[in-house]
Amino acid sequence: MKRHHILDQIRGLTLISMILFHAVWDLVYIFDRDWTWFYSPLAYVWQQSICWLFIALSGFCWSLGRHKLRRGLIVSGAGFLVSLVTELVMPDQRIRFGVLTLLGFCMLVMIPLEKLLSKIPSWAGLFGSFLSFLLIRNINDGYLGFEGLRFAKLPDNLYHMGDIATFVGFTDTRFYSTDYFSVFPWIFLFITGYYAYRLAMQYGLLEKLSEWKPKGKLLGFMGRKSLIIYMLHQPVIYLILFVWDKIS
Repeated sequence: MKRHHILDQIRGLTLISMILFHAVWDLVYIFDRDWTWFYSPLAYVWQQSICWLFIALSGFCWSLGRHKLRRGLIVSGAGFLVSLVTELVMPDQRIRFGVLTLLGFCMLVMIPLEKLLSKIPSWAGLFGSFLSFLLIRNINDGYLGFEGLRFAKLPDNLYHMGDIATFVGFTDTRFYSTDYFSVFPWIFLFITGYYAYRLAMQYGLLEKLSEWKPKGKLLGFMGRKSLIIYMLHQPVIYLILFVWDKIS
């Protein structure tokens, strides 16, 4: 299939933002740098911009893949590997149900769901899925609502049902992970990306954007190798910061 370089560029730019954010995170939480600004709303918006764009872009690109099952299994396997390694090597910073686990699940579950979703008009699907995401954004905290807006409290007993319920979105009170993305609400953002792709194709927008030929190659390369970079970036960052911390 034709490669849309603009998508690689966006993914590469988001990867750079993610790498910088994780470098700062490591400095604050592992190397004990006292940077109070990292607890500010601005840092939270930075973090959210990365995961929102990654998940929505993954949903956007889902239809472009020819080997959806294989891709979903690879990403799910990568998520399992990240969880296993962090549990064994850094249990205090372990990752359970991280973003790769979520993306792999979404890629796989979209295979049977597409027959249903494709029957919904694209504008209605886009609006409905994004609205659903906003309405249940706070599900991990026991509420329906978005960020500071809480519309309804959910039953407490839903949040004492173990790992499966936690993966779905009803976060067990004993659960801990440094990177946690449950199926709900995030699958709705993935589906939002799926409908954005359908609209882009319907109106020919993607083809128009793809006529742009980027001059630089770094972002495109990073976008094409995003999974490998994601898997390697934290160990590399940690090693660099460890050496820097010892010699500084």
